[in-house]
Amino acid sequence: MTSVDADEVVALAQRLVRARGQNPPGEEAATVSVLAEECRRRGFEVTLDEVEPGRANLIARVGGGPGPGLLIVTHSDVVPPGDGWSADPFSGDVRDGRLHGRGSADTKGGLAAAIVALSTVDNTLDQPPITLAVLVDEEELGLGIRRFVRGLSADDHTACLVIEPTSLQPVIAARGDAYLEITLTGRAAHSGNPSDGRNAIHGMAQVIAEIERWHDELAASPHPLCGPPTWSVGTVEGGQATSTVAAHCRITADRRLLPGESASDVRKDVESRLDALDLAGRGLVVDVRMTMDMPGFETPVDDPIVDDVAAALATADAPSAVPTGWTAACDGGFVASTGIPVVVLGPGSVAEQAHRPDESVAVTELVTAARTYASLFRRVGHPSPA
Repeated sequence: MTSVDADEVVALAQRLVRARGQNPPGEEAATVSVLAEECRRRGFEVTLDEVEPGRANLIARVGGGPGPGLLIVTHSDVVPPGDGWSADPFSGDVRDGRLHGRGSADTKGGLAAAIVALSTVDNTLDQPPITLAVLVDEEELGLGIRRFVRGLSADDHTACLVIEPTSLQPVIAARGDAYLEITLTGRAAHSGNPSDGRNAIHGMAQVIAEIERWHDELAASPHPLCGPPTWSVGTVEGGQATSTVAAHCRITADRRLLPGESASDVRKDVESRLDALDLAGRGLVVDVRMTMDMPGFETPVDDPIVDDVAAALATADAPSAVPTGWTAACDGGFVASTGIPVVVLGPGSVAEQAHRPDESVAVTELVTAARTYASLFRRVGHPSPA
């Protein structure tokens, strides 16, 4: 079993949680500052690439050997804590064997484990390069990953490990995501004579019902690892006053994409479905915008990185390493679109802890993650002979 210092993993994870990094509004700078300091102190080569003012991607490299090496991708931002916490959301306290605080599971605990694991790798000219990319804005529009993958190709890295909370289950397929904004514009009138107006809210009720029908249809076509594509209407706003026919209504909707699905094709399908509703016949003008799209991915189960991850998990006495799928979306889809095979693996649960009050992660899971990563980094860098 690869040796790592458990106290070191916990201490670094605490520092990262306490560095906050809420997004929105995009406050990753404090977290990136801690990361840069830690990586430089450990002898890593560090580059900061400013994506927007005060929002920099951090790229750290270990090893100077020839040839492509392993890429590690994760993010520096966390979602805002929101309400409902029983303690300080950024305390970083350890209680009952768990690290508490926003980002402990998603995904600063895993990031700390990876940095400590990288410290066990020989940082010499004999070591094939390992690149850690800690990117901004993963929780919103993906500005960091979009910047990072510009010019990235399959020749640059042998494989990519994405650190996200998967309960230490290796994820080889994940859904993508697209945000759509649909706006209907009608005509205002006095509600005493509603036929004088064109009610955008009434029209939007048709749209929402159609999206719900579509969601039910998609349930019949699940991916074997990721489940079905889905629709969810997230926000609705419209109208001016109770006594006025609503001249405007807008919704935002989340469409989860299967691996290989195109967000642009989904948008075309949306426009086709809306045309079939004949909203123009009700005097309504339709506008459809895609405000975010993130591709899904699927890595063949026989890809070498899948075997390497399974072997590393076994070395660290981790739970069963059966490759699985993920209903969440992550930056891995962007990397996979360049031809680099991707596996997502990290401590914590996206379903039970991420984006919730009282987020936490088991300390034992952080340590197991660090041991797994250390084993993987050594295995990919110097694979055992067949």
